[in-house]
Amino acid sequence: TRNRTLFPYTTLFRSIVKVHVDAGARSPFSVLHISDTHFTDAYPNEDKWKQQLKKARTQTFGGRQEEALRDSIAWAKDNCDYLLHTGDLVDWLSQKNLDMVKKYFGENMFGAVGNHEYSPYMWLDREANANTDRADIRAELSKYFPFDVTLASQEVNGVNFVSIDDSNGRVTKEQAERFRGEVAKGLPIILIKHVPFYTDYIWRQSAKFWKYGSKFRSAAAPDFTGDAAAQRNDPTTRDFIAYLKTVPLLKAVLAGHLHITVQDRFSPTAMEYVVGGNFFFLGQEVTFA
Repeated sequence: TRNRTLFPYTTLFRSIVKVHVDAGARSPFSVLHISDTHFTDAYPNEDKWKQQLKKARTQTFGGRQEEALRDSIAWAKDNCDYLLHTGDLVDWLSQKNLDMVKKYFGENMFGAVGNHEYSPYMWLDREANANTDRADIRAELSKYFPFDVTLASQEVNGVNFVSIDDSNGRVTKEQAERFRGEVAKGLPIILIKHVPFYTDYIWRQSAKFWKYGSKFRSAAAPDFTGDAAAQRNDPTTRDFIAYLKTVPLLKAVLAGHLHITVQDRFSPTAMEYVVGGNFFFLGQEVTFA
């Protein structure tokens, strides 16, 4: 029987990893970091593709995503100072999913958008996806997310949380320049983003997770593909990563996207912490001092 004093929530958080960052904060505080909730809902009057996605993707993610987010919010309210969500709050764009964003992305909640926030129909309508301008989608997202989805910052107890949209695995020259402006503030920085920086170790763990049934037989990193390859091949992104590793004010990187919890050193002053899928009822509590 569940101990209702210790675990008063409707559904017990399946796993909360505890990590600590010495960030030089004026006073200690904590954040519940979650990612990848993947809302999969649509109103009855939305088009046939949305209805098809609702059925298929709700089955994929188990149908308890809203419950998982509600439990996360409740747990954070009682145990942390802030809630941080690093993208893929929605699985694809529907009016119902966007309304859910506005419903839940409230006070003391900050974050980033993910690649699924830019998906109108996923694989069902290639023409619609091909003709969709990301700037148009970004403008639509700005109506629902209470921060600049391209790059935003929020100071907490002398620590600067900087959110950047790297949902396609890349950063732009504009983002890189704006980030230098954040560095110029002179505050310790926590970088929050959806797609992690793929170290060899993080890429190997991701590749193993997404290839079901694979057993560990080699410590070598598999060939980089997708957004991992984009980070290495895009000159602006590659230069930005190299620059970040020289920034002593960078104290941690918080990311999601992979649906697994994994961490590795990113730079001499910063660890990278990737949190598993919120739809799995996963999260990590990060304490800052």
